[in-house]
Amino acid sequence: MRFFQLIESYVIVKQSLFKKTPIPLAVLDTNCVFVDFSDSWSAYFGQTDEMVGKPFFESMPKLPEALKSDMRFCLEHEGFKSGEARMVFENGETVWYNWKIESVKDESDIITGIILVLEDITNKKLEEELLVKSQRVARIGGWEVDLVNDKIYWSHITKEIHGVDENYIPNLADAISFYKEGYSRTTISKLVKEAMEYGKAWDTELQIITAQNKEVWVRAIGEPEMINGKCVRIIGTFQDIDRRKKTEIEYNKVSDRLALATDKAGIGIWEYDIKRNELLWDSNMYSLYGIEESDFKGVFEAWESCVLPEDLERSSNEVKDAIEGKKNFDTTFRVKWPNGDIRWIKAEATVTRDNNGEATKMIGANVDITELKTTELQLETSEESLQGAFENSSVGMALVALDGKFIKVNQSLCESLGYSNEELLQLTFQDITHPDDLEIDLALLGEVVEGKRSTYQIEKRYFDKGGQLVYILLTVTSVKNFDGTLSHFISQIVDISPRIKAEKKLKNLLQLTTNQNSSLLNFAHIVSHNLRSNSANLTMICKFLSEDGLKQEEQKEMIDMLGRASDGLNETITHLNEVVQVKLETGKKLKEVHVRNTFDKILEDVNALILENKINVNTNISDTFKVKGVPAYIESIFLNLTTNAIKYRDPEKEPTLTIQSYIEDQFIVLSVEDNGKGIDLERYGKKIFGMYKTFHGNKDARGIGLFITKNQIESMGGTIEVESEVGVGTKFKVKLLKV
Repeated sequence: MRFFQLIESYVIVKQSLFKKTPIPLAVLDTNCVFVDFSDSWSAYFGQTDEMVGKPFFESMPKLPEALKSDMRFCLEHEGFKSGEARMVFENGETVWYNWKIESVKDESDIITGIILVLEDITNKKLEEELLVKSQRVARIGGWEVDLVNDKIYWSHITKEIHGVDENYIPNLADAISFYKEGYSRTTISKLVKEAMEYGKAWDTELQIITAQNKEVWVRAIGEPEMINGKCVRIIGTFQDIDRRKKTEIEYNKVSDRLALATDKAGIGIWEYDIKRNELLWDSNMYSLYGIEESDFKGVFEAWESCVLPEDLERSSNEVKDAIEGKKNFDTTFRVKWPNGDIRWIKAEATVTRDNNGEATKMIGANVDITELKTTELQLETSEESLQGAFENSSVGMALVALDGKFIKVNQSLCESLGYSNEELLQLTFQDITHPDDLEIDLALLGEVVEGKRSTYQIEKRYFDKGGQLVYILLTVTSVKNFDGTLSHFISQIVDISPRIKAEKKLKNLLQLTTNQNSSLLNFAHIVSHNLRSNSANLTMICKFLSEDGLKQEEQKEMIDMLGRASDGLNETITHLNEVVQVKLETGKKLKEVHVRNTFDKILEDVNALILENKINVNTNISDTFKVKGVPAYIESIFLNLTTNAIKYRDPEKEPTLTIQSYIEDQFIVLSVEDNGKGIDLERYGKKIFGMYKTFHGNKDARGIGLFITKNQIESMGGTIEVESEVGVGTKFKVKLLKV
């Protein structure tokens, strides 16, 4: 109730201020019918409140056409129009009108009428004419530049305006140097030059610095005289317009503040001259800040001293940001009155800039919003505010009954689990919790029920609507009734599935690194063992050959043995080179490889073997699957796994080869399964991917294929697994990074 009383009071105050506005101001609807007008309007045009609701032009038929045109424009197009015009009536009477019109829009951005300021400025116009005439004979000096004789003449008034004595003899350079450095001096120099070169006259208003170092506004008029296209003389007038000019500048300042005050009726208005650090307040500002005008120093620091210390840094930075053009100045802060009261102030301002874009002024408005802020703060602590926080939270939230049933859930939780709001309200948290996580969750919840703790936090797993696991960070807090009994629980559920997946990926990478290190260590052992064995064998044969007394047959046999040993060493080096090549090419840039196309090519390459051995091949490979890898490696992997399945078929069975593909996390899994001889994994499981490891006694088995295959797969960030049983068959599962 207090809030609405405050709003009603605010509207009444605003309406009152509108009526008391010291200018003739009227509000018209789209049909130019009076909606309201100020008391000044009534005084100007003799109209009473009975005119509200009546057509504007019926009560004021004799108005300039330009005014009517501007009113139509603002009703048809959003904008602002101003102007003035003279009306001459049949009796010869002349009236001058001045107007300002602005469109009014509703919340839907639709024009609903206009605001009209209309003044009879006849007397003002007459005064201006008299003022112009009087200025021609008041404080106007004369001057002359004789270019033929290089002489300058200044009248008494001209010297007086410059602050020099009667005996002062000017020259052209000195005359120009009196003008204020910058715009004024640059302008007069340009005008004199153009007059001398082109005979161009001037009439301008500039600033001079007198001999007493006083800034004075002057009006300078120059008329060149030309003979045969050459300037021989410049004559002109020199008028002291300092008072008028400063009055004009001050009038513009007041007009700006008045316009803003009209728009922000009942609000304190201020103006800050940034360069001079001058802060000007109207009377309302002192009331808003609870201080006397005599106590205000009129500088930026004086305002800062009024702001509550807790809000000062932020507010000062917002002023700085507005001056620098980073954002508009629209903020709230607190001020402390001398009597200790704390008041909330809402402040808005616009920044004016010079031609170089540099900020020169801030003009703004302040309003006391203490009552409104108090109401707002109370609302923020209310149940409605809590409801908003619950519904709009980016974290999943739920109210849970003592039996685990969901009482209320927010949209974030529904989106995380894939259920609708209605569906979740039919479930309990036990229904969607992973069985392995339920026991610890219930144990901690029991401690809350028993009063041993008021809250707990755990990581656990939910099942979403599709049955997929969702990893969450759960925080449970108890809520009690006024009598201290337990009412319900508040659960906050943060989906941490991305983090868990990232941790798993990191774990896989660490495992891959470990495997690769193990592979390199294995390779080092192989190099050491195989080369040492071949070397020892060659040394022994050479020693036998060097002995005396060997028979010719024994020498021939030793030489044959030497040849076979050499061939064995060469084969060993070849195999090792193949492994080294895989290691060296690990850093190659992975390319996009189409899985189905590659497997089709391999099956085509070994088609003769398939037909010869009557292999029954079943493939189920998605046509869309693509992996990241080295094309040559992937062909080699597929070829080796396929030929191994053919090579180690069981002659007692009808051989089959089944090739499938599916997605698992960030991998494409290729499964190559046969019903061949199988491998005793208990016996050979740790050696199956070792170099020179064979398991079936085939005469053409080298024990190098699976070793190279594993290295190729791991070099591309993948893994290979094997499942096998003797007499049943073997299945290899290759995981490669999907595109």
